[in-house]
Amino acid sequence: MASTALSSAFSLLRAAPATSSLPRSHPFVHMSRGRRPSVAVACTTTTASPKVVELGDAIAGLTLEEARLLVDHLQERLGVSAASFAPAAAVAAAPAAAEAEAPAEKTEFDVVIEEVPSSARIATIKVVRALTSLALKEAKDLIEGLPKKLKEAVGKDEAEDAKKQLEAVGAKVTIA
Repeated sequence: MASTALSSAFSLLRAAPATSSLPRSHPFVHMSRGRRPSVAVACTTTTASPKVVELGDAIAGLTLEEARLLVDHLQERLGVSAASFAPAAAVAAAPAAAEAEAPAEKTEFDVVIEEVPSSARIATIKVVRALTSLALKEAKDLIEGLPKKLKEAVGKDEAEDAKKQLEAVGAKVTIA
């Protein structure tokens, strides 16, 4: 409870405008000893103690520089940071956004050649060349240092087709 009150106070103090948007001749604008104009605002809280009202009035009368110094002093004294307080709406929205993204189906897959038996090397090189249009040397190098990705970020159908062709010649393939 106290932390949300502090975060609200910090955010209000940091967001205070440098000058009032009301003209100096406005009936609710008060000028005091060379300070910026302060605005009298009706308090809608009826349960506030006199001490809280007095503190609120004192804070409302501060200049921006004094308000910034007050924020810095309170952060140091209480061991808190105004930046560490997040609005409750943002905190509540984060899990909801994660849940909304979780059911999304994976659309991009990687085809990884895990193992090629020595008896199936030539046939696997031919399939790799057909699937990737690599030259003979590059296809041979690809199947020598396994496991290696044959295709990256391809559609499900293309990944399944490549896996089927490679397994038909004896290679062990996974789709990630």
